[in-house]
Amino acid sequence: MSRSSIVAIVLFAAALLALLSIGPQTTRKIQATFFQVISPFLKTGSGLERQITSVRAGLKSLEELERDNAALRVENRSLKATNEALRDVEHEVNRLRHALNYRERSLFRLVPAEVVSRDSSTWWRTVTINRGEEDGLAPEMPVLTDEGLVGRTTTVSANISVVLLISDENCRVAASVEGTREQGIVTGERVAGSLTPMLDLNYLSKQAELKPGQKVYTSGVGGVFPSGLFVGTVRSFQVRALDGQAKLAPAVDLAKLEDVFVVIGRK
Repeated sequence: MSRSSIVAIVLFAAALLALLSIGPQTTRKIQATFFQVISPFLKTGSGLERQITSVRAGLKSLEELERDNAALRVENRSLKATNEALRDVEHEVNRLRHALNYRERSLFRLVPAEVVSRDSSTWWRTVTINRGEEDGLAPEMPVLTDEGLVGRTTTVSANISVVLLISDENCRVAASVEGTREQGIVTGERVAGSLTPMLDLNYLSKQAELKPGQKVYTSGVGGVFPSGLFVGTVRSFQVRALDGQAKLAPAVDLAKLEDVFVVIGRK
């Protein structure tokens, strides 16, 4: 056995005898010193464990927030759809109530009708409505809304009728200007590049001097349209070689026709 081995054995035996010979109080001191030395490492491990636990809790909370956020987005879309549907219903109810009130206070016997079709090639010329001979309709009957004149019926079948709009040049309407003695004939005019048609009031006197904003009504001449129906509003006036001419904006938005009334007589 080498000398170094013998020295190691002797030192180990001496340390063992020293440990066995010390009392409990000394042992506790040694333990206290040992724990004091390693306590920073224990604290570090405990803090790290708390941090890991906190991160895990944070990740769990984030997942819950994402789930809640997704649920709220779905609910928000549903509420928006419901709100839009309610607005549409409210608009429809108000429109029908307004039309019913107009029908009740009108001087004419009116048949309500719905616009069921219109051809893009004849958008400003004709519309088709869901009323016909079985509802008391006949050709050459005035068609209007609570806002004003729309046109007149042309072809009438049992349950369907074609309406010639006042924006068509073939739908001629005898009219007069409020507050004046001026009378003329209204015909349709399609303005190039415009989304809405204009009306021409022809055969006015050169001295008419109409002002923008003056209203034009049917005069009752010709027998098709009764007097007093609102046709449109003056936009401009010009003197031509033989007469005066006014440009009118239609009283009714002809691009958005949904429901109309057909005049079948007086009350």
